[in-house]
Amino acid sequence: MDYSIKIGGEAGQGIQTVGNTLTKIFAQAGYYVFSHQDYESRIRGGHNFYQIRISDKPIDASRRDINILVALDTESIIQHERELVHSGHILYDSSFLKQKYEGEKFLDVPLFELAQTHGGSKIMANTVAVGAVIGMLGINSDIMYDLIQKTFAKKGEEIINANVRAAKAGYEYAKEKCLRCSFMVSAFDTPKMLITGSEAIGAGAIASGLKFYSAYPMTPSTGIFTFIAENAKDFNIVVEQAEDEIAAINMALGASYAGVRGMTGTSGGGFALMVEGISLAAMTETPLVIALAQRPGPATGLPTRTEQADLLFSLFAGHGEFPRVIFAPGNPEQAFYLTNKAFDLAEKYQITSIILLDQHLADSQWSYESFDLSKLKYIDYRLRGEDFKRLKSYARHALTETGISPFGIPGDSTLLVVTDSDEHDEEGHIIEDAETRVKMVEKRLFKKIPQITEEISAPLFYGKENPDIVLLCWGSMYGAVREVVSELLYKYQIAMIHFSEIYPLPKDNQWIDILEKAKTVINIEQNATSQFAKLLRMEKGIYIDKHINRFDGRTFTVDELKERVYEHLR
Repeated sequence: MDYSIKIGGEAGQGIQTVGNTLTKIFAQAGYYVFSHQDYESRIRGGHNFYQIRISDKPIDASRRDINILVALDTESIIQHERELVHSGHILYDSSFLKQKYEGEKFLDVPLFELAQTHGGSKIMANTVAVGAVIGMLGINSDIMYDLIQKTFAKKGEEIINANVRAAKAGYEYAKEKCLRCSFMVSAFDTPKMLITGSEAIGAGAIASGLKFYSAYPMTPSTGIFTFIAENAKDFNIVVEQAEDEIAAINMALGASYAGVRGMTGTSGGGFALMVEGISLAAMTETPLVIALAQRPGPATGLPTRTEQADLLFSLFAGHGEFPRVIFAPGNPEQAFYLTNKAFDLAEKYQITSIILLDQHLADSQWSYESFDLSKLKYIDYRLRGEDFKRLKSYARHALTETGISPFGIPGDSTLLVVTDSDEHDEEGHIIEDAETRVKMVEKRLFKKIPQITEEISAPLFYGKENPDIVLLCWGSMYGAVREVVSELLYKYQIAMIHFSEIYPLPKDNQWIDILEKAKTVINIEQNATSQFAKLLRMEKGIYIDKHINRFDGRTFTVDELKERVYEHLR
């Protein structure tokens, strides 16, 4: 079982409502789900779509071919009819589109009429559409009715019953009229958790002891902001909407300096404003976690589209030389655990950790049975309470063998905690002499980086042992590349290497041996200049001459990427 459903229309037509409801139904039914959205930055109008893929096996990306197209406007038919498989169906309402389409693939469902007749309001047309899709697929409708009851529980019995009637009308109409519908759906299984990349990062932060989050809303990072805010009361977290990104990073730094785990999130334009704050964090050795949700630039660029073009920006942001850690999860499961690792390394080494995501990872949904909470790590590396009070003296930037200084909290003892944005001595006071400057740079940079590198995991390897062909990728390219490799394993000696822990590069060099022995290495990135390949050449001297790049703001489907890979194998 592997079906794709696309809901297309204009912004404001309830595309997301239909899509979200269907994905929840499928997840509750125990199917594996992957969904992604394509939407314009305008509030109303413009062409948008929501695509859902369901399967009885784990999936991580979208397919190009679709089985059902729910067309809420004529443009959806014009743009996406060609994506329909031979046995596919287009669900539409001729009274709303003001046009009757001929052909056996078209199913004319009077969405607005059924909504008015059975629900009492045309506003329930989206509920009718949901019922119609479930009816076309032949899925038992009980889960749909249960979900409607939960969704509208606070609205009262009248609204619940009206929506149930509307969904039932759509369901029965489609089952009766769709004579060509012959979908073979699997039996229900254990309900699965549905989660986006943004929610996974937010959950990972909360599970890591987050107590302060500050940000200025900026697509596509806002999902992290809203998730943490929605759960702030339950976990005693202070969430602050700052006036701009400069304030946001400085608030997070202040919270971290004061003794709690702080975090901020933004996109490229906002990250540009945070650069001075990143250098401040480095000089004061204040732990900080930043979620950088990439989108196409420069400037405002394409605010609701996806790209992987901020890798080198995140690597070199900030004046001066200092260590940082960069993670780039490929799916929500990786995002959850790597957010936890970002907090741990930031606190342990008193550095900045950056979590690189993009619109594709941020807004897409995956289904999982669960996450293993036993894998989470929480160590409080700060001096607190009696441990701090027992000290006879304290120097915030004490020179140690490891380069990691004792980390006291201001006000937690009679001992003074001092730091400064100027170069400083061990006690935190401003200096000008060359000897101290050299010692402090060595402490912050050369002593910490080797230890951090030891903690960086090797990239993920998937495919044939001793491969002739290697697909190299990072971040959100994980899902599409993995499925391409799975589909080509029968024909080629092929494998993938996926990096989610980007910098420092791992000490384990087994992946380098694999690349050097392979006959063909193809680097795959969603940017124009192959930034990760540049990083490999700069850090490891590895030169890659075959590249697949996409930088139009859209993500790869499995089929599109496979065709691009074939171009290099002919």
